[in-house]
Formats: sequence, structure tokens, C-alpha cells
Amino acid sequence: MSARGFTLVEMLVALLVFALLSAVGVTVMAYAADNQGVVQARMDRLGEFQRARALLKADLAQAAPRRVRERDGMPARNAFVGSTAGEGRAMSGAAPLLALVRRGWTNPDAEPRASMQYVEYRLVDGQLERSVRTALDGAAPGVPQVMLAGIESATIGYHYRGQWIDGWPGGATSMPDAVRLELQLEGLGRIEQLFLLPGADA
Repeated sequence: MSARGFTLVEMLVALLVFALLSAVGVTVMAYAADNQGVVQARMDRLGEFQRARALLKADLAQAAPRRVRERDGMPARNAFVGSTAGEGRAMSGAAPLLALVRRGWTNPDAEPRASMQYVEYRLVDGQLERSVRTALDGAAPGVPQVMLAGIESATIGYHYRGQWIDGWPGGATSMPDAVRLELQLEGLGRIEQLFLLPGADA
């Protein structure tokens, strides 16, 4: 009995099935690759936010009630500067969102400088920028470093004398007990953060 081969119709059907399976496989792989890209972008965004939050937390946790001297030698009015911004304001960078002196400025090279450092945070064009001074007194802020981008709006509040207030009243030696910062972030939504300052109850 002679062996029977494939007919032309059977070969065409087999090729059609193979083409369909290949198309499905390519679609699944493309979807998986796109999904992986979305997940990676979100992870990068979360990493950017976590790095900015960690640095802001470290700065506020080391805040000291110390006024600096401006470039003209006059002492600053307040030891701690806090924006009075509400929802969607303070995005122009005209005034600092926060400005303070922090302790714990590491000095591995034993340079002749203070162990405190003046730090400013500003919201400029939807970006959170951080700048520091090379010297505690009489120096201009250095080149700002972008900590977080894609900020659509910001709300800030201060806990002081047992209550939350929208604007920081200032003072030569006074500081808030805590700072509440709520950000509307592109790709992450609304995130509220609470930062305790030295002396606040944990």
C-alpha cells in the first residue's frame, strides 16, 4: 500500500494555521513588551519620588532654629521659611517652598566650614528644585538640583502649637512641629506626606 502525501489544500490550511499562531504569538509578545515598558516607567517614577522624599525627610529631620546672614551681612528675619501656598500655587519659584538650616552636613575632607547647611526647596515650572549654599552665612544659593518633575499642584501646611495652619508665621527661633505636603503628581496621582521636625512627638 503506497504512502499518501499531503494535498495542496492541506498544505495551505497548515500554513494558514501556522500564520495565525505566529500572529497571535507576536501580538502577545508585543503586549508583554509594552506592558513591561509601562511597569518600568512607573517604577522609575516611583524611584524618583522616593529619592526626593528621602532627601526632604532628612533635611527636615535635621532642621535647626538658626537664622543665617544674607550677602549684605544682615540676619534673615526667620529661622525657618515656609510657603503660604495653597492648592495649585507657589509653582512659579518666586519664593522658596521651604528654606531652613539643617544639621549634620558631613565633612569627610575636614574643610574649615560649619557642620550646618542652608537648604532651599522651590517649585519651578512643575519641578521640585533643591539648592544649598556653599557657606552658611553670606553666600548665594548654588545651582539648583531637580529632585522631582511632573508636579501639577501642591498644598503645604504646618503643625504648630497644637493645630494645622496653611501659612508659616515665621520667627527668629520658632519652627513647626511637622510639615504636611500634598502633591498632585503626573502618573502617580495625589500623594500626601507628613514630615516631623526635631522636637516633635513621634
